[in-house]
Amino acid sequence: MGADFLGRRLSYEAGRLTEEDCGSDPMAFLRLWIDEASEAGLIEPTACALATAGKDGRPSNRIVLLRKLDDGLVFFSNYESRKGQELATNPLAAMTFFWPQLQRQARIEGTVAKVSAAESDEYFAGRPYGSQLAAAASPQSQKIRDRAALTARAEELAAVYPDQVPRPSHWGGFRLTPEAIEFWQGRPGRLHDRILFERGPEGWARARLAP
Repeated sequence: MGADFLGRRLSYEAGRLTEEDCGSDPMAFLRLWIDEASEAGLIEPTACALATAGKDGRPSNRIVLLRKLDDGLVFFSNYESRKGQELATNPLAAMTFFWPQLQRQARIEGTVAKVSAAESDEYFAGRPYGSQLAAAASPQSQKIRDRAALTARAEELAAVYPDQVPRPSHWGGFRLTPEAIEFWQGRPGRLHDRILFERGPEGWARARLAP
């Protein structure tokens, strides 16, 4: 049985977005929007969709959590996962944050590289113990026999490392260095505000896009 969503309508009236609002530093403005999403009580305000593609050009997408915002956007994962393998062969990616309660989204495109081992070690050491076990036990994205096998592997590691799990060499961070950042604010009648920043030789250039 099919589903018909043609009649679903929502009028976006939460705010507006001007060039002056965005300023000249898109990373600072992205940080502001994430902070405002957090202050508004949104669940997982740093969650974003990460799109990658393999060498065959076939895209894949999943939700990751942003863990650091500096000169790039840092997230962590298994290097042998599908995303890790795709980034190893094609280090281009796109991120999309969507904060529906604020009627906002932000899109980022750029290049991705692994963070340093020291940075990965520091982050991994600060993770909850259960998360450390899961990272070490899970062959992420690979087919497994059943959940019992995964649980058994986690229990084996817990017996060896009862307090702290060392970071596996196949697990660590990625940093996406942005080349383009777009901010979107929903507006009534679908005449949305879209402000695009593109990085050039002399820094960021700002432009308004049609909705």
